[in-house]
Amino acid sequence: MQLGLIQQPGVAIRRVHALVNPASGGVGPRVADELAELFAAFGLSHRVSALLPGHFKRTARAAVDSGPDLIVVLGGDGTARLVAELCGPQGPLLAPLCGGTMNKLGRALYGAKPWREALTDALMGGVAQWMPGGEVDGHAFYCSAVLGSPALWGRAREAIRMRELRRAWRRAVVASRKAFQGRLHYRCGGDVGRGLAIRFICPTVSDAPVGDAAVMEAAVLDPSGPRAGARLALNNLLGDWRHDPDVTVRACANGQVWAREPIPALLDGEYFRLARQVEARFHPHAFRALAPALG
Repeated sequence: MQLGLIQQPGVAIRRVHALVNPASGGVGPRVADELAELFAAFGLSHRVSALLPGHFKRTARAAVDSGPDLIVVLGGDGTARLVAELCGPQGPLLAPLCGGTMNKLGRALYGAKPWREALTDALMGGVAQWMPGGEVDGHAFYCSAVLGSPALWGRAREAIRMRELRRAWRRAVVASRKAFQGRLHYRCGGDVGRGLAIRFICPTVSDAPVGDAAVMEAAVLDPSGPRAGARLALNNLLGDWRHDPDVTVRACANGQVWAREPIPALLDGEYFRLARQVEARFHPHAFRALAPALG
């Protein structure tokens, strides 16, 4: 193949830096070697780095600062979120491949293709595409942000993923006790209200029947008790959560959320503990992705 320089409209790729998260569920033991072989086949100058615990941000920052034309990420949505935030609108192109469990961002860009096929197609015929994102309390997200007590379950899930079962049990107990506590207050445009949780959804992953690419969705969840919460959870599994009577969905470009205590949150599946009052903002040009050409 030996292309050396991959050039599409608005895209010129000579140097590639790949970041691999070995802890992600879809990353095998030979992924680094397979990536290097693929880049070599295209004649690209390349480097592959592993994102190890305790060095995640430092390694990702060093990769961005080295100034490659393209950063390839193989990991979950949390890994893609971190690297996309570091790239921002001024940084290199990003290819967030599916290497985790959910991979909402990678699937939105490349479909359900295996990572090797998706990357090959992107390198051969990809174009630079602006990707939208959101920001809450200064932290970026590119799929969705869940604010409120349901986000506490994310800490238990993370402990399970790290095989810390005792910690997972303790966190699950805390999440269960606080399941219906701590209502949030919100303001989105001219609407003011309250709810148990608020979910901001970027248009990239929204399944709204009629989406608006210029704003996020704000879904307010306010089940009245355990029975209503179980019904809402079932509707979420069945895919028709928008029609649940305890859910209100509205368009939101900017908003405010406040509570009596610090707000737990999941941003693209990663747990954060936010301030008691936060701003949510939509950014239509959050970063540039190497995406398949349309049509």
